[in-house]
Amino acid sequence: MTDDLYHELALTLLPGIGPQLTRQLMSYGSSAKNVFLLPPGKLRRIPGVGDATVKIITGAARGQALAQAETSLRKAEKEGVEILFYTNKRFPTRLKLIPDAPALLYYQGPADLNAPKVLALVGTRQATEYGREQTERILKGVLPHNPLIVSGLAYGIDIMAHRAALQEGLLTVGVMATGLDVIYPAAHRKTAEKMRETGGLLTEFAFGTQPDRYNFPQRNRIIAGLADGTVVVEAAAKGGALITAELALSYDRDVLAVPGPLGAPSSEGCNALIKSNKAALYQEPRDLEQLLNWDAALFQTGKFQPPPSYSAADFSAEEFALITVLAAAAGREEHMDNLAWKAQQPIHAVAALLLTLEFRGVVRALPGKRFGLV
Repeated sequence: MTDDLYHELALTLLPGIGPQLTRQLMSYGSSAKNVFLLPPGKLRRIPGVGDATVKIITGAARGQALAQAETSLRKAEKEGVEILFYTNKRFPTRLKLIPDAPALLYYQGPADLNAPKVLALVGTRQATEYGREQTERILKGVLPHNPLIVSGLAYGIDIMAHRAALQEGLLTVGVMATGLDVIYPAAHRKTAEKMRETGGLLTEFAFGTQPDRYNFPQRNRIIAGLADGTVVVEAAAKGGALITAELALSYDRDVLAVPGPLGAPSSEGCNALIKSNKAALYQEPRDLEQLLNWDAALFQTGKFQPPPSYSAADFSAEEFALITVLAAAAGREEHMDNLAWKAQQPIHAVAALLLTLEFRGVVRALPGKRFGLV
C-alpha cells in the first residue's frame, strides 16, 4: 500500500467529488495527500470549491473516505486488482483524452489497456442470430491486426463479442457498471473469469457497487473512450449501444455500423446511424482498416519492426507507435501530419511526443515539419 495511492483513492471516494473536481484539486494541491492537508481557507480559493466541498474534504466524510480507501487497498492487494489513478503511467492514454474521463480505475487482468490497436464492439441486448454471425465475422476479419477488444459484458452483442474474441485468441476487456467483485449479469461469470485470466475486467466503481441503472451510461463513455473506433453490430432505435456511438462521436472517435434488414427492430439503430452519416458502413474488414488507418503491413510480425536499439519497455505506447511508423519509412522522413494519421493520434499530441523524442535523441526534426529516426 503506497501513501500516494491511499490518498488518491480516498479523494475519489469523497461524496460529491467527481473526476473534474478531483483534477482541479490535484492541480492546486499537487498531490492528493496535500489536498487533505489544505486548510479551509486555501481550499476555498480553488475555483469550483465552495463551502459544501470544503465541509466534505475536512469533515466526517474525510475520515470515512480514508477508512474505505484503506479497506479497498487491502482487498485489491489480496485479489490482484490494480488501482490506476489518472496520473499513473498505466492509466489508458486514450481515455485521458476525453473531457469526462474517470479519475481512477479498478483493473484486473494481464491485457495492456494501451495496446497499439483497440476496438470496441457494442450492440443490443436482444441480439439475433444475424448479430452473432456478424460479430464473429468482424472478429475473424480483424485477426491480422491483433487488436484489444472492448465491450460491456452485457447480454446480447457485448457478451457475443467477448466470447468470439476468446474463441479467436484475441485479448478482450469487459468494462463493468459495477464493482469488480460484482459480476453482472451473473450468467456471464464463467466468461468473465476467463477474461480476467487472459484479458481483463475494468471499472471506475468501487468494490461492492451494485448494477444501478445510472451506472450504465457512465460505463459506456469508458468503452467509447478506450477504443480507436466503435463498431455497432445491432442496435434498436433507442438503447445503450447508440449512447456509446454518440459518445464516441463526441470524442472524435470513428464509428462504424453493420447494416441490417429493413424493418428489423434490432437493426433500426444501425441503419439510422448510417443514414444520418454518423457511422460508416461496415461490410468487410477493409472498411474498418481504411477508416481507422490500420495498415496491416505496418504492424505485421517480423516486418517494419523498430530498430533493435528501441524497446517498447523504454517508451510510452504512443511514443513507440511513432517510432514504429518512422521505422517503417525505411530511412525516409515522415511529415508530422502523416505520422499522426498513421499512428492514429491527435496532431497536438504527436507534436508534443515528437519534441520529447527529439530531446531523447530518438528522432531528428527536419524543415517542413518532417521527422526521421536518428
